[in-house]
Amino acid sequence: MAGWRIEPVGDSALLVGFGDSVDLRISHRVHAFVNHLLQHPLRAVHDVVPAFSTVTLHYRPEQVPGSGGTPHDRLRLQLLQRLEMDLDAQATPARSFEVPVWYGGEAGPDLDDVARQRGLPTDEVIRRHGASPHVVYMLGFAPGFPFIGGLDPALQMPRRTTPRTSVPPGSVAIARDQTCIYPLDTPGGWNIIGRTPLKLFDAGTEPPCLLGPGDAIRFVPIDEATYRHLLTTEAA
Repeated sequence: MAGWRIEPVGDSALLVGFGDSVDLRISHRVHAFVNHLLQHPLRAVHDVVPAFSTVTLHYRPEQVPGSGGTPHDRLRLQLLQRLEMDLDAQATPARSFEVPVWYGGEAGPDLDDVARQRGLPTDEVIRRHGASPHVVYMLGFAPGFPFIGGLDPALQMPRRTTPRTSVPPGSVAIARDQTCIYPLDTPGGWNIIGRTPLKLFDAGTEPPCLLGPGDAIRFVPIDEATYRHLLTTEAA
C-alpha cells in the first residue's frame, strides 16, 4: 500500500493520510487499514478514527512499547510495518443497506429546484439518485451522520446559499458529489430531496449508529403512505 504519509497530531495522536482527494479508491484504502487495526490492535492505541482520506490514531504515550526515541517515533515504526502489508486483502466485505426514501413534497423541499438547476425532470433526478453507486465515506458532523459518496455527476449541486436552522431527522440531501442523511434535528445547508423513516442514531442500542464507513447504500423510492407506515414501525 503506497502513497501514504504519517504525521503527529499533538503529543498523543498520529495521523495516517492516504491521499488529498475524496474518492472511492482512497476511501477503500482508509477502511481496509481501519479494519486491519481493529482486527490486530496496536498496544497503546485506544481509538481509531477514519475520515475521508485519513485515519487518526489516539494513543497513550506511556504505553507505547520499546525504548529509544519518542513514543511517536516508536509507534510510527510499527505503523510503517503494517502499511507495507497487503491490507486490501484483509478488508472485511462491505455491508449493504436499502434506504427507503419519500422524495419531494413536504419531505424533499429542494427536489424541484435541483431538477430545474440540473435540467432534468424530477422523476429522472429520483431515478439517478437511486441508481448511483453510493458508499459511506465517513461519519461526522452529528452522531450517526453519514457522508455518502458516489452521487451521479448529473446531480451535483452546490450547498444552499442560506442554510436552514432546522432540518428534520431522516432528511436525505445532496451537495457537491455526495449524499447525506440527517440523523437528528440540526441546522444544515445541503439540498433536501427526500426523507427516510429509518432511525440512523439511537444512543440506547449497540452499536448506536445504523450506518458505518464502507457501507454500500441503495436508495429506494417510496410514497408518503409507506413512509408514514414505516415511521410508525421504526418508532415501535
